[in-house]
Amino acid sequence: MPKLEGKVAIVTGAGRGIGREHALALARAGAKVLVNDLGASLGGEGADVTPAQGIVAEIRALGCQASVNADDVADFAGAKRLVGQAIEELGGLDILVNNAGILRDRMLVNMEEDEWDAVIGVHLKGHFAPTRHAAAYWRERSKAGEQVRARVINTSSPSGVFGNVGQANYGAAKAGIAAFTVIAAQELGRYGVTVNCLAPNARTRMTESAFGELPPPDGGYDPLDPKHNSPIVVALCADEAQGITGQVFFVYGGAVNALRGWEAGELFLAEEGWEPDALLAELLARFPDGAEPTGMLEGMRRAGGRSIRDT
Repeated sequence: MPKLEGKVAIVTGAGRGIGREHALALARAGAKVLVNDLGASLGGEGADVTPAQGIVAEIRALGCQASVNADDVADFAGAKRLVGQAIEELGGLDILVNNAGILRDRMLVNMEEDEWDAVIGVHLKGHFAPTRHAAAYWRERSKAGEQVRARVINTSSPSGVFGNVGQANYGAAKAGIAAFTVIAAQELGRYGVTVNCLAPNARTRMTESAFGELPPPDGGYDPLDPKHNSPIVVALCADEAQGITGQVFFVYGGAVNALRGWEAGELFLAEEGWEPDALLAELLARFPDGAEPTGMLEGMRRAGGRSIRDT
């Protein structure tokens, strides 16, 4: 296992599911962990610090150091307090795992404004705000002449990289997080910070609607166990992974696929520009059966993971 002794990590949304597994895995590797969880419902309502307290107790039972934070990561001031607590209480900050999220699934024609705003806010701003404050801290250290080997691990989703019906808000936020990862990696590399992203698969309360009818297997290997998404986090946080940045990793059980993102595909070239009628004719000639986006199930298969229908 990579050695993370002496490093301080923040994991947001760490009270349950994938975030819980990240926090435990980082602690087992030697990191001190600030467990952040607002304790809200799946839709983002309410607050309960109990889940975060439970994970801190588990980490301490392992003989590792951990503390609780219940700030809202989508609140700019709350995110600043979160980063400040890690620095003041645990002695610094080396790793930020942005994982917190909510769901308010709805078909586009029925989606309300607040359902869009809440999901975009928690996911997209909830990644921006903690990263912004952590980046300022690492830049200051770098400019002071210190060697910085910091890590940001963001959380996208198969819905964000492949698309999924009924999740326009969630998928748009998760796609934005993938783009945010690439840009943040380009900007923060000069300060010794790597920024990568996961598109994880797991059986959690956020995926009950998809996996609820697929109970865990009776013994044996369960590819949807949330713990399978954490080894890549620990690996990327190792000092040896300093050269790996700006990547989006699709994870399904034992399959970890470094996605390529947007690529130049079918080329339509006119040396002196197109006229609409000529371009339409060429489109119809190239796509005689039409052209549609790849669905999430096919996208997952292409990325090396089985779909929920295959499990």
